[in-house]
Amino acid sequence: MAEADTDRVKRIIAQTIDDIVTTGFEEEQVEALLHKIEIQIKHQSTSFGLALASYVASCWNHDGDPVELLKISENVSRFRQCLQDNPRFLQDKVQQYFKDNAHRLTLSMSPDEKYLDKQTEAEEHKLQQKIQNLTDMDLKDIYEKGLQLLDAQNKAQDASCLPALMVSDIEPIIPYTPVQQGTAGSVPVQYCEQPTNGMVYFRAVCNLNSLPEDLKIFVPLFCSVVTKMGSGGLDYRQQAQRIELKTGGMSVSPQVIPDTDDLDLYEQGIVLSSSCLERNLPDMFQLWSDIFNSPNFDDEERLRVLVMMSAQELANGISYSGHMYAMTRAARSLTPTADLQETFGGMDQASVNTVKFMKRIAEMTDLTSVLRKLPRIKRHLFNLENMRCAVNATPQKMSDAANEMERFISNVSGNRKERKPVRPSVVERSLDPQTRSAGSRKLISEPHFKPCQMKTYFQLPFPVNFVSECVRTVPFTHDDFASLCILARMMTAKFLHGEIREKGGAYGGGVRQGSGGLFSFYSYRDPNSTQTLSAFRGGVEWARAGKFTQQDVDEAKLSVFSAVDAPVAPSDKGLGRFLSGITDEMKQTYRERLFAVTDKNLIDVAGRFLGVGQKTHGVAILGPENEIIRKDPSWVVK
Repeated sequence: MAEADTDRVKRIIAQTIDDIVTTGFEEEQVEALLHKIEIQIKHQSTSFGLALASYVASCWNHDGDPVELLKISENVSRFRQCLQDNPRFLQDKVQQYFKDNAHRLTLSMSPDEKYLDKQTEAEEHKLQQKIQNLTDMDLKDIYEKGLQLLDAQNKAQDASCLPALMVSDIEPIIPYTPVQQGTAGSVPVQYCEQPTNGMVYFRAVCNLNSLPEDLKIFVPLFCSVVTKMGSGGLDYRQQAQRIELKTGGMSVSPQVIPDTDDLDLYEQGIVLSSSCLERNLPDMFQLWSDIFNSPNFDDEERLRVLVMMSAQELANGISYSGHMYAMTRAARSLTPTADLQETFGGMDQASVNTVKFMKRIAEMTDLTSVLRKLPRIKRHLFNLENMRCAVNATPQKMSDAANEMERFISNVSGNRKERKPVRPSVVERSLDPQTRSAGSRKLISEPHFKPCQMKTYFQLPFPVNFVSECVRTVPFTHDDFASLCILARMMTAKFLHGEIREKGGAYGGGVRQGSGGLFSFYSYRDPNSTQTLSAFRGGVEWARAGKFTQQDVDEAKLSVFSAVDAPVAPSDKGLGRFLSGITDEMKQTYRERLFAVTDKNLIDVAGRFLGVGQKTHGVAILGPENEIIRKDPSWVVK
């Protein structure tokens, strides 16, 4: 907030406390929070046991009874009884702990625009002082200790004394996840029966093949606001309360899913995701029906607030996830999927383009033109012809879930008269020979896309760098994909960790082989930039020369399998098949290829895919001003 608003914010807080003491909370607000607690109890994540242990640890360590703490239902019942006995129960607590509590502290922090410059100057001054106080003996001692450190870093550590799994301990065959394919109306639906503990999980993918090109850049904005502006006669506050009261959350996000066989094919769309308790199934689908049929796109002030919040969150995220931004940017020129991900952001990473675009919208004085685009996007995306769904629920509730799906599709299809016909050019594109259907997935290609080399430097007010270099390799089903995955893990642990973190001083670094066919080197919070690119090249030469042992290969396999065999929550079973078209049979084939990888395979793929001149690669660095790069014409500086 602005520094001048400090007193205003304090007055708002004080007034809010006074209002609560006087009027209390709405009953639905209390119910929504109790519902949230119930959702948290029932939702089973892969770290369910660990989260439960963390929850009881504090109480237990202070001689509390962990068993009593876990009786959440009893505590909720006791809370309800307190409200029944005294309707002012919560108001009295607010009066006691906030209104009448004299023990309060106001702490404010204001950034200094010259902070980094002052910090650099202070460090340099401190360094010079220490250097001036050093004797010749001190300098010699520092030099010798530096050599000792380098020698220790270069020595291979003996890990044979540590307990470890063997590759032979890994199960050769994966457990299969049964799914049933059906339809609701004309919409394909995947049903997956799982022990979801009384929860129902709904996902849908709506492809945007018919969306005009000029609207694509607005898709991330549409996704971030469509569930937060009100719908079906509810304003945004009422909608938010209804979502909290009846669901475990509702989200819409852009998604670009690469093909498993061809790097130039992909599916572009948005993913709808929500969950609810079994008793609230009709209410959850009613909320989605309202969002599909009658979203509110008229509130300019609400849109402005959402855009400003989103822009700020994205901008703040760069310092925490800068390596993800760098990898996204470096990959942009290598595959059509990566190019679109740089525009959209994606599920796990935001793009530089998205940050710039959202900040530009946030600074607009009139958002009318943006508001007008949202209904146009909605007509193309919330279209049953472009949609497929998935439901995870218990076997006992799956029939009810299927009936509610049918009702939802019927409610939405009854509103189809609103949609405009698809543009002929888009129809022609969807029927192009280069387009093929994988089940109900509609994959498209960019016939004019040509991979090219690009080096981009983003100058940002950070004292550290985020560095990435990406190389175009092979898709998931290719014979060499498993070898590249093993190579990435081995190169990270046995070479790049030592060079980038131990010697280079970065917080972290390594390389990943992604399902989108990109071999992505990266460093995180790195004091170096171009030196790290040299370390990436050094890692390739290390692998090509075969400077690793069979134990290194086995450790890399174990590391890869730890991710492949990571627990999958009941809510996410079958999700890979639904989103990416990766079946259990394809996973089993990949598993067998991982087992079969040899040292010769690793040397071979390092030479064929990563050698200089072998494949097109992209580079991106986010970091402070760099005069060497600025003067190098091969770099695009932003």
